[in-house]
Amino acid sequence: MAVDRDHVLRSAAALLTHKSTATMDEVAKAAGISRATLHRQFAGRDALVRALEALGIAECEAALDAARPDESPASDAVRRLVREIEPAAALLAFLYSENQLFEGEQNAGWTRIDERIAALFKRGQASGEFRIDLTPTWLTEALYGLLASGAWAVSEGRVAAKDFQYMIVELLLGGALRREES
Repeated sequence: MAVDRDHVLRSAAALLTHKSTATMDEVAKAAGISRATLHRQFAGRDALVRALEALGIAECEAALDAARPDESPASDAVRRLVREIEPAAALLAFLYSENQLFEGEQNAGWTRIDERIAALFKRGQASGEFRIDLTPTWLTEALYGLLASGAWAVSEGRVAAKDFQYMIVELLLGGALRREES
């Protein structure tokens, strides 16, 4: 019987995004396969996380493509990006917490994603939409942090899933300072 690798990865992602400490036995059970079959696919947890990283990169790149970051005002493109990346946000939150595995190295896929998102923020700065006192790199990192925090809050039931996009976009683009009404 052939093992559907995509099914195994998505099952692992679903489990690990809710229980990051899950064992390989638990991952196998979630995927409906034996531990031996899982081990044939992934030599260990590190190999599984690396495969999940590749899935996360693919999901982010697809979300970026769908968000069309070079079209319309940059703020609209940020809104589209958050909407498109939401289905992968829990996986990204898990990978964000597993970053110790990648100490001193960065997958070229993350570099491409970082560059594309930073370019979106640069475009918004150049058009006068976004503050210029915050670097595009910082805005990119802030977006990642908000996506991860939002995914964790939704998965823990502290935030309604329907509010995910609104809260992230509004905090990122509007900041937390209350503005005086004119």
